Amino acid sequence: MPGSQPSPMLSPILVRSNFPACLRSARHSHFIYDHYLPSHSPVMDRFKNKIMGGLQKTMSSIEREFDSLTGTRKQLASGSDFASARLVEPIYSPRILPSFPHATDLLGAWFVLERWIAEAPYREAHDPGQSDLDVAKGSNAKQILEQHWDTWITEPDWEYLASKGINTVRIPIGYYHLCGADPSVLEKTHFKDMHSTALRYGIGVLLDLHAAPGKQNHDSHGGTSKEPEFFNSSRHRDHTIHVLLTLIRLLNNAYPNVVGIELLNEPAPPSDTLLKDWYSEATKAISALDPTIPLYLGECWQTDNYAEYIKSVQGHTPNMLVLDHHLYRCFTGQDIQTSAHDHAGALRDPNNGIVQTLRRVGNSLVVGEWSAALNPGSIKFDNDVEHRVFANAQLELFERTCAGWFFWTYKKGEGWDNGWSFRDVELSEVLPAWLGGLRGRIPVDGADQHRRDAQRAQSQAAHSAWWDQHPGQYNHERFGQGFAIGWDDSYAFFRSVPLGAPAPEIGFKTEWARRRSGDGYWEFEHGFNQGVAAAREDYAQHYC
Repeated sequence: MPGSQPSPMLSPILVRSNFPACLRSARHSHFIYDHYLPSHSPVMDRFKNKIMGGLQKTMSSIEREFDSLTGTRKQLASGSDFASARLVEPIYSPRILPSFPHATDLLGAWFVLERWIAEAPYREAHDPGQSDLDVAKGSNAKQILEQHWDTWITEPDWEYLASKGINTVRIPIGYYHLCGADPSVLEKTHFKDMHSTALRYGIGVLLDLHAAPGKQNHDSHGGTSKEPEFFNSSRHRDHTIHVLLTLIRLLNNAYPNVVGIELLNEPAPPSDTLLKDWYSEATKAISALDPTIPLYLGECWQTDNYAEYIKSVQGHTPNMLVLDHHLYRCFTGQDIQTSAHDHAGALRDPNNGIVQTLRRVGNSLVVGEWSAALNPGSIKFDNDVEHRVFANAQLELFERTCAGWFFWTYKKGEGWDNGWSFRDVELSEVLPAWLGGLRGRIPVDGADQHRRDAQRAQSQAAHSAWWDQHPGQYNHERFGQGFAIGWDDSYAFFRSVPLGAPAPEIGFKTEWARRRSGDGYWEFEHGFNQGVAAAREDYAQHYC
C-alpha cells in the first residue's frame, strides 16, 4: 500500500501484477509497544476482540456452502469416471474454496494506521506523527485507539461490502497486535464477533502481517517511523517467523473464512536471495504447524522472478503459495505524463509487458493492491469518466488473467477521493455497482453432464489433432480427464451456494489442477483449464 501520498517507494511498478502478502515492524518498537500497549492491557484485549469478532461474522454461511459442496463432491466421486480417485482434500480446504477468485477490498488504516487515510488517530501523536508507534507514544493513546477501532469498521460496512459482491477482505495487522496472544482470551469477546460478522456476510479474510519486527521497508505503515532493520538482523527475521506461528496458533484452524496469511508486505530486501531464503524458512516452519493455510508472498515488483521461485518450491510445500503484486499508475514521472486513456490502452494491449506477465503467471497470482487513483497530470477532461476508463481497464485485465484482486483502500476518513476510496469510487460509478461475478439458478445435479461430454469430446479432438502434428510422447486421455474434472469441479462450486448468491469460482487454477492431477501432467492441466472455462460459459448461458 502507498506509505504516503504519493510514495516514491512505489515507483518500480514496471510491468507486473499479483496478489496479497504482507508483514512488517520495527527493531526498537517491541519494547516500546510492550511498554505503551502491554500484552494484557484493555487496548490489546479490545484489538483482539475486534479482529476475531469481525473475522467470525462470515462463518455459518460458508459452512453451509461447504456442506453443500461436500455432498456434491461425493456424487462426483461415485458417478464420474474422470472425477473419481482424484479428489485431493487439501485443495478443498474451507479457507480456499469460497474465496477464489477474490473480489475484494482492503480495510486499510483499521489496525495498522496510515495518516493519509485516517487523520483523526494522529491528533495527539508523538513526533513525527506518522506511524502506529507515534500514536502509541502520544497522549491519550488508549482512548484514541479504542475509539478508532470501534468506529472505523462496523456492521453496516460488512453489509455494504457484501451488497457489492465483495467476497474477501484483507486486514493489515502488526506484530505488536499479537503480544500476549492466548486463544482463551477470545472466548465471549468481540474478537470472535468480528469473525462471525464477516462469515455471516459470506466474506473471507486475508490476515496481512503488515508490520514485522525490524520493519521490512522504509514506509511508516511498517508500524514505526524509524529506518528498516528487518533484513539487517537475523534476530528480526527469526522473530517474525515466531510471530507468524503465534498468529496461526491463535487462529487454531477454527476460522474457515480465513483464506490465508500474508508473510511480508512490500518487502525491500538488499538481495532477492536473502528474501527467498527467509520465505523458504518461514513456509517450512508454518507448514509444520498448519499445512493447509494458503501463504501469500510479496514479489518486490519482480513477478517473473518470484513466480519461478514459487514454482521451484511449491512441489515440496503442502501449503498453497500465492504471489502478491501491487499495481499503481500514479507515482512515477512516466505515470504523471501519461493520460488516463493511454494508461487504460496499455492495460488492454496484449503486447504490453504487464499484460503478458499476468497471462503467464496470473493463475497463481493476485493483485494484492490496486486503485483507481491517477496523478492529476493524467486527467485531461472529465475526472469521473477518466477514472472510470482507467479503473475498468484494470478490472477487466485482473478478471481475465488473475486469481483475484484487492482494491486499496475501503474508505478515507476525510474528504472525497474517487481514486483511493472504494466508497467514493462506487458512489461516483467509477467501478460497476456489482463486483461479485455470476449469479444464477442452482443447476440440477447431473443436468449439465451431456453438455460436458459433448464439449469434452470436441475439445479433446482439437487438442489431439494439434499435438499429433508435432512428434512427441503424449497421453491425450489425460487431457480429457482434466477437462471433465475442471468442468465438474466448477459446477460443484456453482451448486454450493443458495439461489441468487454470487457463484464461487475456481481462482488458482494452476495449483488446483496440479493437486487434482496427482502428478502435475501438462495435458491434464490444459484440459482442466479448458473444462473450467467451458463450464463457466455453460453456466452463464443456461442458469444466469
